[in-house]
Amino acid sequence: MSLFSRIADVFKANVNDMLDKVEDPEKMLKQMVIEMEESVNKTTLAVAQAIANEKSLERKIEKARKDKDEWENKAMQALNASREDLARAALEKKSISERNLSDLVPIHVQARETSNKLRQQLDSLKAKLDEAKSRQSTLIARSQAAKAQKEIAKNLSGIGGDAFGKFDKFEGKIEKLEAEASAFEQLAGENTALDDEFKKLGSSTTVESDLLALKAKMGLLESGSQEENK
Repeated sequence: MSLFSRIADVFKANVNDMLDKVEDPEKMLKQMVIEMEESVNKTTLAVAQAIANEKSLERKIEKARKDKDEWENKAMQALNASREDLARAALEKKSISERNLSDLVPIHVQARETSNKLRQQLDSLKAKLDEAKSRQSTLIARSQAAKAQKEIAKNLSGIGGDAFGKFDKFEGKIEKLEAEASAFEQLAGENTALDDEFKKLGSSTTVESDLLALKAKMGLLESGSQEENK
């Protein structure tokens, strides 16, 4: 399987058909995003390897150029010393370096094109992943709204009516209990009021007796009243 086949399959799939086949659409959407993230990670690794290969070739090319120049200088040095044998050996080394350089240049060009292409593909995958994440939240919200709408429609069509009937019946029982409690409170209130009247009557008589006794003690009662009290 090629590096990008999986991500291509994900984006080419018919989302509606996939959602119809799964029990939990939200879970499926999350799984799809996870697969896209894995594809982005694999592509990122491939880009890193391509860049590393390109840099390695650049170093080899630079070394081949350096070696070519060094062997040419050594050949010149040997000629100056009248050592043609050493000059020939140095020129042979120079020729090898030139061939290496000639071989490495087109390879480096191809490696650079490959790394640039992988960078573009990575940028495209990242853009698609960002779009998928944005659409994921929207699709999940739509899925949740659809579930709620379906549940409401089921209730309105009579499914779950028994529960509403029981609820109404239970509310009626509570109202009956509240009415009975109110009646008992009213009866209890009438008895309490009657008892309070008798308590007030007894309390009033006691207060009058205490008032007369206090006046007598203070000499505020007339003599006739005092004799009557005696």
